[in-house]
Amino acid sequence: MAQDAADAQAGEGASPPSMRTVVVASSAGTAFEWYDFFIFGTLATIISRNFFAGLNETAGLVAALALFGAGFAFRPLGALIFGRMGDRVGRKAAFLITVTLMGGATLAIGFLPTYEQAGLIGPALLIVLRILQGLALGGEYGGAAIYVAEHAPDHRRGEYTGWIQTSAAFGLIGALVVILVTRRIVGEEAFADWGWRLPFLVSAGLLAISIFMRLKLAESPSFERLKAAGEEAKAPFAEAFGQWGNLKIVLLALFAFMSAQGAVWYTAFFYTQIFLERFLKVAPATVNTLMICATLASAPLYVLFAWASDRVGRKWVMWFGMTLALIAFFPGFKALTLAANPALAEAQAATPVVVVADPADCALQFDPVGRAQFISACDIAKTALANAGVSYDNLAAPAGTLAQVRVGETVVSSIDGSQLAPDDLKAARAQVDGEIRAALAAAGYPSQADPARTNLAAVFGILMIFVVAATALYGPMAATLVELFPTRVRYTAMSLPYHIGTGWVGGFVPFSAFAIVTATGNIYSGLWYPVIFTGISVVVCLFLPETKGKPLD
Repeated sequence: MAQDAADAQAGEGASPPSMRTVVVASSAGTAFEWYDFFIFGTLATIISRNFFAGLNETAGLVAALALFGAGFAFRPLGALIFGRMGDRVGRKAAFLITVTLMGGATLAIGFLPTYEQAGLIGPALLIVLRILQGLALGGEYGGAAIYVAEHAPDHRRGEYTGWIQTSAAFGLIGALVVILVTRRIVGEEAFADWGWRLPFLVSAGLLAISIFMRLKLAESPSFERLKAAGEEAKAPFAEAFGQWGNLKIVLLALFAFMSAQGAVWYTAFFYTQIFLERFLKVAPATVNTLMICATLASAPLYVLFAWASDRVGRKWVMWFGMTLALIAFFPGFKALTLAANPALAEAQAATPVVVVADPADCALQFDPVGRAQFISACDIAKTALANAGVSYDNLAAPAGTLAQVRVGETVVSSIDGSQLAPDDLKAARAQVDGEIRAALAAAGYPSQADPARTNLAAVFGILMIFVVAATALYGPMAATLVELFPTRVRYTAMSLPYHIGTGWVGGFVPFSAFAIVTATGNIYSGLWYPVIFTGISVVVCLFLPETKGKPLD
């Protein structure tokens, strides 16, 4: 970063720390927080086995994905709490507290008792810690982005804040690498039993480094000037959301690009993992390796697109990213099937699976709270197919008809479990599941993707299309958000739309998409969730004002 000191002084007219120190300390702390947050999502399958053992396989995974989303659900609340602190007390104090809270909660997850060890206590404590993680991350991003932006010169603000954006990639890389290395060292069986705790425990060291680095930082010069003039916000909520001028920008930011950012980024980096592992049956280690490579490739792209936004404008770089994602999602995921598991694509084309059942006998095939029974003949049949990760068509049958699964010419009759005792119900499920899996195997449906037929280069190329879309949208975003709002309420105002878009829209991508798939029977139907949110932003973004080079004071 040449011209660090000169640029900093040119931008602020004072003698702040070098931009290198500001960027490294802010980005490193944010990367460590993202690491803490991402290891949970990456380990969703194993989390479901250890903490939701009382649910069936599909319901357990959905519950884990929902809990992953719950951390995001509380991010807007964290944004309000720490945004108010940042606008009243200062940027540094707010994001020092957030990194401590995040690290402590993540470390504690590594020590939690599982469902088998402590019953419902384990999942209950996990929910509490996940909420604390969400609150912490809700205050982290805004503080780091603002801190860097308020030090940066107007003409290079996109470039410098791009390093905050790439911190998410470094956090995800760290999570994937630690998980992959731990799996290789302890073995898959031991990792599923106890080794999954180690990536959480590693956060103790990251926490110490984060706190040390952030203690070295001073307050941002923009906030210092505001405070010296006695003009810091006394009621940030009222100013940010009670005045139409500011509220209008909050809403515009949410619908013009933040909704798309949440949908696109989490589809590219998280739902692809679930799709490859759960539906396409690619080995978890292979999926981790692919995602590490894609995430490594993404790291410089955030800064590249942020740099480009300093030249051509923030709006059009982001619009390009979201439009590319909108166009690429459906054909891209279908191409993933052909490249990753061609045998599955061939089987689905040659021998479609059909569920013939009375529609009144069929319930939605997901249950985040674990209360539904799924004991009708239709439910038992569809649960077996969902567990197998196979697409199926639905064919309505006359009322009272016992559900059937047709795999080509083979017909498997389901069993109505509504009148069965628990042990008999369990045996009935196992019987139907075994018969369906046997029929699928006979029709050529693979139980695992064949590594010899998997085109890893093609899979990686498809993933990179999604990565380019996500980084083009995300790279300029920090600078855009900072430039949209006045210094007095910047922390509060920009953090809320960011964490609603990223937290609510993005955080629930894996859960919502998987739920749609299990409900419809089509492994691609879950893509409608990110496509709808992205489509809205593609249109609304056209009305977004350009902020490139705008003075922050």
